[in-house]
Amino acid sequence: MDRVHRRAFLSTTASAALSAQSARPGIPVIDTHIHLFDTGRSQGVPWPPKENKALYQPALPPRYRKLSAEHGVVGAIKVEASPWLEDNQWVLDLAAKEPLIVGVVGNIEPGKPGFAENLDRFRQNPLFLGIRYGNLWGSDLATTVTNKAVIADLKRLAQTGLSLDTANPNPSLVAAIVRVTDDVPDLRIVIDHLPQLTIPSGAGPRRVYETSLAALRKRPQVFVKISQIYRKVNNDVPRDLGLYKAGLDQIFETFGEDRVLFGSDWPNSDNWRPYADIFAMAREYIMTKGQGAAEKYFWKNSVKAYRWKPRDASQPRA
Repeated sequence: MDRVHRRAFLSTTASAALSAQSARPGIPVIDTHIHLFDTGRSQGVPWPPKENKALYQPALPPRYRKLSAEHGVVGAIKVEASPWLEDNQWVLDLAAKEPLIVGVVGNIEPGKPGFAENLDRFRQNPLFLGIRYGNLWGSDLATTVTNKAVIADLKRLAQTGLSLDTANPNPSLVAAIVRVTDDVPDLRIVIDHLPQLTIPSGAGPRRVYETSLAALRKRPQVFVKISQIYRKVNNDVPRDLGLYKAGLDQIFETFGEDRVLFGSDWPNSDNWRPYADIFAMAREYIMTKGQGAAEKYFWKNSVKAYRWKPRDASQPRA
């Protein structure tokens, strides 16, 4: 066969083999980033918007279980998708009935009145693992990191042993995380979706960003989700790992195999590709680092980052 057809054949064959391999049982998987919501609730939902036809439908555990089971997913951590305080309780009640959900990262905004009381309320539930805060729901960590009330509340969070997920990364957020770790060194922090960050093109801003990464490299309490890997290019979402590998390698080399986590970002991931493609890309990348690194990425590191407890016999024990 000629060279062009041979290349196409090999690419198709490799893709099919990868898809089949990703569906085989092997390493147990804890998906550390899914969203749950019910668009059919009488009060509605603050997210996703009705205009997003790909997302605006109920995203509940039975649907997620059906999508993820063939990829070896045995547990998941639900990350907040609402700024409404009582939705923390709504999702905790939902998770209580579904042992696939090993924990919940909720939403209580530091620096706001009632933070301490609400933190004490929700942390009584062992499924409540932490909060998410950053560039989300009108907040900007790069600005609020200088607020003494915010830092005081993050110290309260650290004292409880819960973690902080940061939202929607940009260079300013990464720099702010360095500042938070200076002020609250015992707080475990999980940086969500770092592969989606657009690295500054200018020499000065890029140097500042890389300096922040270098600082975080030395802070073992900071973890990162290698999630939201795909990017849109000219209205397409390429499946070629080669387009993403350099950026993923920078993250992996910065944080190391002991501090990276798998997160699908389902169902927000449907804006890019189906769940099977999300999982296959993550698996294809991490297997370039070896079996041991893959086991840490897919479940072992999530125990260190979130301190979740197994709820089902299928879930691995640390």
